[in-house]
Amino acid sequence: MRLVIVSNRLPVTISESGGTITFKESVGGLATGIKSYVDSLQKAMSEKVEYIWIGWPGPMDNLEHLVKTSEITKTLVDSYNCYPVYIEEELIDKFYYGFCNKTIWPLFHYFAEYTIYNDDYWDAYKYTNNMFYKAVMSILRPDDIVWVHDYQLLLLPGMLRKSINNAIGFFLHIPFPDYEIFRLLPKKWAQEILMGILGADCVGFHTYSYTQYFLRCALYILGYSNDMNKIIMEDHIVKVDAFPMGIDFHKFNNAIKLPEVRKARESYMKKLPDVKIILSVDRLDYTKGILNRLYAFEKFLQRYTEWHEKVVLLLLVVPSRTEVEHYNEIKRQIDRMVGKINGEYGTVKWTPVIYLYRSEPFYRLVALYTISDIALITPLRDGMNLIAKEYIASRFDKTGVLILSEMAGAASELGETITVNPNDINDIVYAIKEALIMTEDEQIKRNIIMQKRLERYNVVKWATNFIKEMLLVNAEQKKFNSLLLNSEKEKEIVDAFKNAKKKVLFLDYDGTLVPFEKQPELAKPDEDILNQLKLLSNMNNTDVVIISGRDKDTLEKWFGTLNLILIAEHGIWIKEKGFNWKLNITPADDWKPTINQILEIYVDRLPQSFIEEKEYSLVWHYRKSDPEMSSLLAKELTDYLISFAANMNLQIMQGNKVIEIKNSGMDKGTAALSIISKNDYDFILAIGDDWTDEYLFKALTEEAYTIRVGMIQSYARFNIRDYQSVRKFLSKFKEQSYE
Repeated sequence: MRLVIVSNRLPVTISESGGTITFKESVGGLATGIKSYVDSLQKAMSEKVEYIWIGWPGPMDNLEHLVKTSEITKTLVDSYNCYPVYIEEELIDKFYYGFCNKTIWPLFHYFAEYTIYNDDYWDAYKYTNNMFYKAVMSILRPDDIVWVHDYQLLLLPGMLRKSINNAIGFFLHIPFPDYEIFRLLPKKWAQEILMGILGADCVGFHTYSYTQYFLRCALYILGYSNDMNKIIMEDHIVKVDAFPMGIDFHKFNNAIKLPEVRKARESYMKKLPDVKIILSVDRLDYTKGILNRLYAFEKFLQRYTEWHEKVVLLLLVVPSRTEVEHYNEIKRQIDRMVGKINGEYGTVKWTPVIYLYRSEPFYRLVALYTISDIALITPLRDGMNLIAKEYIASRFDKTGVLILSEMAGAASELGETITVNPNDINDIVYAIKEALIMTEDEQIKRNIIMQKRLERYNVVKWATNFIKEMLLVNAEQKKFNSLLLNSEKEKEIVDAFKNAKKKVLFLDYDGTLVPFEKQPELAKPDEDILNQLKLLSNMNNTDVVIISGRDKDTLEKWFGTLNLILIAEHGIWIKEKGFNWKLNITPADDWKPTINQILEIYVDRLPQSFIEEKEYSLVWHYRKSDPEMSSLLAKELTDYLISFAANMNLQIMQGNKVIEIKNSGMDKGTAALSIISKNDYDFILAIGDDWTDEYLFKALTEEAYTIRVGMIQSYARFNIRDYQSVRKFLSKFKEQSYE
């Protein structure tokens, strides 16, 4: 097994100094996490664990005069297990600084007012995702597993799914927004993004909330419902779940033993004696709530004058995305606010805010974690926020207080912190006061619990759990694929048909021969399917049966001129060749007014639902209605009808966006057997798409060829992907040969 990791950036930085090209491995976050995972596998397995990382190596324009890209590629592959995707600067401007950081980033972080909808950005995003697709395909092996990361590559899993059957995983490291935010995207973009993500076998988010938001978007925008977080697509299964990312706990917890960390710690402590230190560490970003922290600290100093000269805010801001205008503006505001606080409250011997605008190496960052009495981490919205976890892990003496935004993904794991609403300045002020006066015993008590949790669920556990789930889903997928009607099985069935003396084909209609429509009357047969049915039904010694839940008048109108056997209302009415319609049984219909009154209540409760009345059944349709409300009310109605009609000899059938009520004792299975009993068929084929067809599959003998449309468990012997595949398969019968 080889792990193919795909992310926007490679975990290697290429730079030039004095005419020399240098390669430096990145630290922290995803790069460290994956490396730790691979190392842990290496220790656990005797054979070598392979991996390769695909991504952009960064701007190359200033390096091309020194070295060829082919030489850089060779070094990256041979020395760092990295395969580069070279992206031109103009494309980066539209793809990364454009769509990624001016559309996806602000929208997914709930900054809708910052979001730009630009067609050129979208085209560049699609083009770049296709570049990554080509890169993956150029090095992919049959047994590789592919793990795609983050918002820059939302379309990639779907592109890969169309070409490969390898296990594919996708993980989003930023928040996934609620439906009401996500739907602000142009509809076509939203659909393509969701379908891109759903190309994966396993889709991971940091929190349960993000998972539910995604599932809700898939339901409302694409119409895909889920069962226990599993979505059954036309050609594969997708598991969507929460996998909170951990950190390398021991790396941070043991960092105090490093000489450079101790030296930096001692230096900081000498410069900041006799004060309580509140640490704020963040990348420059409007989503991080840095300004709100400054407003809160200013208000704290204003309200609690007794803490003057006894506390400092150590503000470390890491430069980021200076090419994006909103980032430059937030930098200017931070600069002004720091100057305002220091100018108003500072003294000769005390600077309230110590402001560092730079990136610090690991040893200095950990030193800052260990000397700080409080960590103030209050993003307005954050996918996870590993800084919060790193701070807790670094507290080797178990002291220290973490103030954490409830809008950060980490808040769901670090319940012993002081959580705040980052938009509530007073809430942050009170939290600072509470943290400053918290006893050491209370700090230790809380931090012990959180450290044990972080140690148990570390970054290796995160990666292991995700990949394990991905492989399980892919294995389930392969099990389904083994039941899929492939070319070999098709040939077997076509040959059996060709050699049989008397043949019958039972074909469901909606969802089997035609796609579903929002209005039942819109799903009328097109010319292609009518011609196909005509050719099949006119073949010698061949009976074609349309067996449907439709009423007899509709089937007569659509198929009455063809040489078909028609079965309506799931077996109540039958029309054999050359005969008129007749009742297969004589069902009662005195129950209809009572049940109709119940259904009318639910029509009133669920807008755009409606009742279809057939001669001997009633159908409540809700395909056009709100999908979330439909799901709840359909379950409620089904449960109520089953209880209400327990002694009425009625059958409650829940189909695809419909609930049908009819008399018991007649279904597709018994109707089909009544046809079979009159003929000596030596070839029987049945194809259907929903659970009403399961009665048909169960009733037929093991020798019959039974096929369920869709990737779902069934009594049928085989599965087929969709109605288009059904049509293509049936065309092979009329050809009387297999090609």
